[in-house]
Amino acid sequence: MRIMTAFACTALAIVSISAATPIQDAKAQDSSSFETYLQQVRQKALQEGVHAQTLDQVLPGLTYNPRVIELDQSQPGGSTNSAIPPFAPYQRRHITTERIENGKAAYRRLIAKLIDVERETGVPGPIIMAIYGKETNYGSYMGDFNIPRSLATLAYEGRRRALFEPELLAVLKLIDKGVPQSALKGSWAGAMGMPQFLPSVYLRLAKDGSGDGYADIWNSEYDAVASIANYFVNSGWRRGEPWGIAVNVPSSIDRLAIESKIVPTRCPRVFGRHSHWKSMAEWRALGVVPATGKSLDEGTMATLLEPDGAGSRAYLLTGNYRVILDYNCSNFYGLAVGLLADEIRS
Repeated sequence: MRIMTAFACTALAIVSISAATPIQDAKAQDSSSFETYLQQVRQKALQEGVHAQTLDQVLPGLTYNPRVIELDQSQPGGSTNSAIPPFAPYQRRHITTERIENGKAAYRRLIAKLIDVERETGVPGPIIMAIYGKETNYGSYMGDFNIPRSLATLAYEGRRRALFEPELLAVLKLIDKGVPQSALKGSWAGAMGMPQFLPSVYLRLAKDGSGDGYADIWNSEYDAVASIANYFVNSGWRRGEPWGIAVNVPSSIDRLAIESKIVPTRCPRVFGRHSHWKSMAEWRALGVVPATGKSLDEGTMATLLEPDGAGSRAYLLTGNYRVILDYNCSNFYGLAVGLLADEIRS
């Protein structure tokens, strides 16, 4: 799960160590101040119930990792006024024939478990497989960074301490509960395992899907599948509702009339591109019709998104699309997951 929304980051540009500021260089070299910070973390962890024996086992072995800071500082993240790139090239890069075929193979391999999970939670197997494919390419790459070391480094550096220190405390709790420290490998930003859960998310929502009493999201696909579904249930997934459909929009539609008047407080660049809500019947009355054989029930509420502007492929998106965005608040991510799921299902 990318750290920008609470889950793993990919395709990051890397800046050279020489580009770091003198202050950052000094921090990297000053191991004593890093150790002093870890002692502060130790006191907080003790107050939150982590055993001293666990802290004595973990904290002395942690060292500052300048590579993690390089990666954090080189994240792409344009200003709020920067142009949004087109979706079509992203779609071609992320929904490839190989990823679709690998997704179908994973779906067939896990079909019995996916049927059980969908029966229990309402979350469709293809949606779960699409998340699995997007996050770690079906478990083929999960990251090899030492999670406690990475989170200690990011929290110490301070730029986003409010985000990373709670995750550092969470990973200490996770070890305290018996998760082997050797298993804690993942992305530089702290996301772990097949579903790329942050430690705090693991503590809340990781689920044992294999029945052995341990939610092993690093090695058990059953546990990963059950955990992704549990995440979606917690985010409000509605049983039986599609994520959305591709539609054709008539050139005559009045886009000012369908513009949402709500100012988003969360992910404004994402939700600000959506129209206001209308039922499928109301969209049909405006001439917005399905572009494929898929449709929505007439009473289903949906918003309109034209990711590449008027005249390009458009989508009607339901409340379950918002659940996908809870995993990673990006329209490109949400659309890619939905479209990949449709391909896996076909």
